[in-house]
Amino acid sequence: MDLTTILKPEAVKAVGAAGSKKRLFQEMGDIAASVYGFGADDVANALQERESLGPTGVGKGIALPHARLDKIDRVVGLFVRLEKPLEFDAADRQPADLIFCLLAPQDAGVEHLKALALVSRTMRNGELCTKLRANADPSTLHTLLTEAPGVQAA
Repeated sequence: MDLTTILKPEAVKAVGAAGSKKRLFQEMGDIAASVYGFGADDVANALQERESLGPTGVGKGIALPHARLDKIDRVVGLFVRLEKPLEFDAADRQPADLIFCLLAPQDAGVEHLKALALVSRTMRNGELCTKLRANADPSTLHTLLTEAPGVQAA
């Protein structure tokens, strides 16, 4: 597994501001609907439900919201770079501007965990995050994410 199999170029966006997590999740639902054909409301609701279990802000301006959905057959990703960071209740209290979302089938088990570990490892790369923050072009963002060193899952 690598990020090129999870993240389609069309699923990468640069957004000015979301206003709230709920609004961001709606935006991600819209992206998932247009790129992967999922129900926008289903995605937004699943992300909101998962977030209510505990925050997905991991610190250093990064959030990794994720959810399991019915009617999908593989793990997919969405990436949003926010111009205006959004509070994600991270332990370091830093708002997030780099949002990598994973959506997985209900029974994905190990595949979901492998994808989450892969994304987490990738987003811990400080140099990569600096480059992501310096670019607003979705094509460039996708290339940076999918060509980053060490973006292979075990």
